[in-house]
Amino acid sequence: MTHRLVTSADGTRLAVFEAGDPDGPTVLAIHGFPDNHTVWDGVAAILGETNRFVSYDVRGAGASDKPRGRRPYLQEHLTADLVAVLDAIAPDERVHLVAHDWGSMQTWASLARPEIAERVASYTSISGPSLDHAALWLRGRGHARATARQLLASTYMAAFQLPVLPELAARAGVIDRGASRVGGHDVRRGPADTTHGINLYRANVLSSLLRPQPPRIGVPTLVLVPDQDPYSSPPVASQAPVGHVDDLTVEHIEGGHWVVSQHPARVAGPAAAFIEKHGQKNA
Repeated sequence: MTHRLVTSADGTRLAVFEAGDPDGPTVLAIHGFPDNHTVWDGVAAILGETNRFVSYDVRGAGASDKPRGRRPYLQEHLTADLVAVLDAIAPDERVHLVAHDWGSMQTWASLARPEIAERVASYTSISGPSLDHAALWLRGRGHARATARQLLASTYMAAFQLPVLPELAARAGVIDRGASRVGGHDVRRGPADTTHGINLYRANVLSSLLRPQPPRIGVPTLVLVPDQDPYSSPPVASQAPVGHVDDLTVEHIEGGHWVVSQHPARVAGPAAAFIEKHGQKNA
């Protein structure tokens, strides 16, 4: 696997990793919290047989720069990071985005921008609905039990808004141990992956939940819904994007939140079929 640094618009350096068939369609994978690019190792091994597989450590994680404070983690910077990586790895072709957890949450907002959407042939989302889509769905009627379940599962997002305490918990290994208990045990995390990633939630969650602006998505989208995910409940993951995505496919798969690392074939199989269906097109 090759490794290089890409510089985003604000000067943040992002570690980008490439594997697989260099002549195949480009798949760009974006990880979530509290992970780094290694969460994709199993998926990369499978998709890399016929695709060029690229992943990167989001700001604050892995080998990428780790800005301090909340503002550097606003969605506008996350979108700029995606643009910087696209410019570096695929300036003249459309890519297939695959994203998990927070990586998926941030990608919905990025794809709402036409100048980014036109560079993407397909999008596969796992365990990371748009916060804005979810906020509107949770306010709807007819699914009180599912709403209560999701709100209970999302209490950690509220806890992350507190000062100091989440960082102390991260440094003590509480967050990583919690992730490991639900299936993330085979991901190679470092202390920074949990500590700095907390600012993703501080910078973006409240504005989306209190004043949702649901993005309209024109890119063909596959939502993979693990049936045992304790953080992204299946009703929200499968139903929140309905009405906001022009070309939406929802597929339920067996597994928990970290199915991407525990059972990569369950993700790679449907993702490969979706990628093949939508081909590789020039940008």
